[in-house]
Amino acid sequence: MTLEFNEIIFGKNDIRGKVGIDFTPELYKIIGKAYTEYLSIKENNANLIRGKWVTVGYDARKHSPELTKALIEGLVESGLNVYEMGLCPTPMGYYSEYKIPGVIGTLIVTASHNPPEYNGIKMTYNKTSFSEHDIAELKELTKIGNFPPASQKGKSEKYNIISEYIKTYENEFKGAGNGLKVVVDSANATGGIVAPELYRKMGCEVIELFSEPDGDFPNHHPNPSDPETLEDLKLKVKETNADFGIAFDGDSDRIGIVDDKGNSLAGDRFMLIFALDIIKQTKEETPVFVSEVKCSQILYDTIEQNGGRAIMWKTGHGFIKSKMKEENALMAGEMSGHIFFKDRYFGYDDAIYAGCRFIEVISQKKAENPDFSVSSFIDSFPKTFTSEEVRTPCPNEHKYRIVQELQQEFALKPDVFNNKIEKVIVIDGVRLVFKDGFALIRASNTEPVFTLRFEAGTQENLANYRTKMLEIVENKLKDIKSLC
Repeated sequence: MTLEFNEIIFGKNDIRGKVGIDFTPELYKIIGKAYTEYLSIKENNANLIRGKWVTVGYDARKHSPELTKALIEGLVESGLNVYEMGLCPTPMGYYSEYKIPGVIGTLIVTASHNPPEYNGIKMTYNKTSFSEHDIAELKELTKIGNFPPASQKGKSEKYNIISEYIKTYENEFKGAGNGLKVVVDSANATGGIVAPELYRKMGCEVIELFSEPDGDFPNHHPNPSDPETLEDLKLKVKETNADFGIAFDGDSDRIGIVDDKGNSLAGDRFMLIFALDIIKQTKEETPVFVSEVKCSQILYDTIEQNGGRAIMWKTGHGFIKSKMKEENALMAGEMSGHIFFKDRYFGYDDAIYAGCRFIEVISQKKAENPDFSVSSFIDSFPKTFTSEEVRTPCPNEHKYRIVQELQQEFALKPDVFNNKIEKVIVIDGVRLVFKDGFALIRASNTEPVFTLRFEAGTQENLANYRTKMLEIVENKLKDIKSLC
């Protein structure tokens, strides 16, 4: 008999939904069994999977321990062995595949930046995140809901991955933070149990904000791409005359940066800082960088002008990691703060490691010039006018269809804006390229919203692109309501 559940929880990059509505411990247990079954199918031999080791961890949400327990039960009953990492950042799971002999995959119980009532699972196999196709197949297996018991159950053991991680990068970045004052805002999520200690061991003076894990996120939401969540960090950086501030999302795979003047850096700006440093240090003749459709044209142009190759790709950590691997890129990143380092690292998104690299770059700049500041560095880049990310609610069942309609309409009407549309890019959503900037609309991979972003050479053109696009989207949503 087919198991019934809300299929929307199986997204493009992970599994995510509301606990008590979309998720129960029972469903997590079944997903654990389905995961094992999927790996068996992938290898075409169940005996190659049974008895192998996977790692499991969870984020700071109140229901994460209970859901994790059920997930582990499903994995063990299916014959997999489990290293229990406990409360930890998602990147610790990815790290475990490279550092613990015999580990073939990781599962992290997390809903990242979503509100406290949400949870989910991020999964890998053979050091590769589940793709949209993998997740769709896992969904079909989960529907079965009943799997024969393994001939022999697996076992579970505790594993302290955090202490191992801190020791490794304390040694790699020893002294890299000397002379720097850094404010670290962990938003009561997972970053606080790793980053402050590591950055101190690098030599930084660290001022902590909200390091204690609390799944209710009582101080602010753990989402550094939302400007409102950075207010405490901005104030503390200015109050303490810190060199900069670092913020993490709920599972510490996304980073936010605030400069010495208390201004938040757009993701493409600190990506550019990383890229320029890598171009300067690498021995590769033409280093490759991958970024997403929401990024500024300045990022792509500056990388190219400095001898790199910049590739635009789809938003979503799964998509970016796949493209990065395909192109053998040294670094990739998203506006939201996912930064993937292949240069000196393993190629996945780890905000705590990205913080180490940012500390290292800024420390080196200050050693060369004691008057150096992050704000002055940003001011040296070409000036454009950009919007914050705009989020417009749209039901999941309509958002992709509307984007497809807009792709067709804009291709037929290049003069719908005051400035002519030079190009329509449909890698992910619709990116309209104008002579002096762009307008972007795409469907979120994880939430029932559109995300929009705009860039222009003048404030007037920026306002025009934003106003006109939002007007077009609003009319589309009105049409949907009229049909309901």
